[in-house]
Amino acid sequence: MKHVTVHGLKLEYRDYPASLPGRPTLLLLHEGLGSVSMWRHFPEKLAARTACRVIVWSRAGYGGSQPYPEPRTARYMHREGEEMLPALLAALEIDKPILIGHSDGGSIALICAGAHPGVPLGVAVMAPHEFVEEETLAGIRAARKLWEETDWPHRLGRHHRDPQRVFSDWNDCWLSPAFRNWNIEDCLPNIRCPVLAIQGEDDEYATMRQIEAIAAAVPGTQLLKLARCGHSPQRDQESAVLDALDAFIRRASGS
Repeated sequence: MKHVTVHGLKLEYRDYPASLPGRPTLLLLHEGLGSVSMWRHFPEKLAARTACRVIVWSRAGYGGSQPYPEPRTARYMHREGEEMLPALLAALEIDKPILIGHSDGGSIALICAGAHPGVPLGVAVMAPHEFVEEETLAGIRAARKLWEETDWPHRLGRHHRDPQRVFSDWNDCWLSPAFRNWNIEDCLPNIRCPVLAIQGEDDEYATMRQIEAIAAAVPGTQLLKLARCGHSPQRDQESAVLDALDAFIRRASGS
């Protein structure tokens, strides 16, 4: 595991080198309970399939990355997309990456692309959120019950230094009154790069309205709706996702 300091915080990351010259760098952004290790073998499979350099990192407070000293607010994804992600790219000297985000990570990628249109070469999102749905809140309430009644804390502890804070930050924030009107649709029309949006038909945290909102606001957005797929397309339909990402990366990079 490598480390980089961004805004005074030591963050962990892994770097899978490109196998062909001239290929774009792919930066993976994890979900609300994710980390470097929770991507499992997907990053290396993506690197092998695309011949691109792939970087995967744990945001502040996730995995082994140093946490923020202050409590989370309802604008935590804006902070990541507008400030931390561009600073990470600068620290790693990455120019024109393709951002690939899952769930919260997808929302952060969209925020970054809207706030900094010149930064990404392309954005691919899997099960992203642009607004809060009742289906999302129901899924998050169900997650709290599982947290309290199963061995989930132990399992999440394999991937995070402080699993209780990781879960509480995510669950408490999404269920708070301050988050009820959270919405990032206003950033979508500013996106200038190609976009691929993927969602499972059985997503337990959202409906297809989420990716359809992207297509309505960003001309040329490519949608992929996957059957027999829940909130983690890269796990539930790995082959289909790798195929779609490989084609999208070729299109976005002009190769």
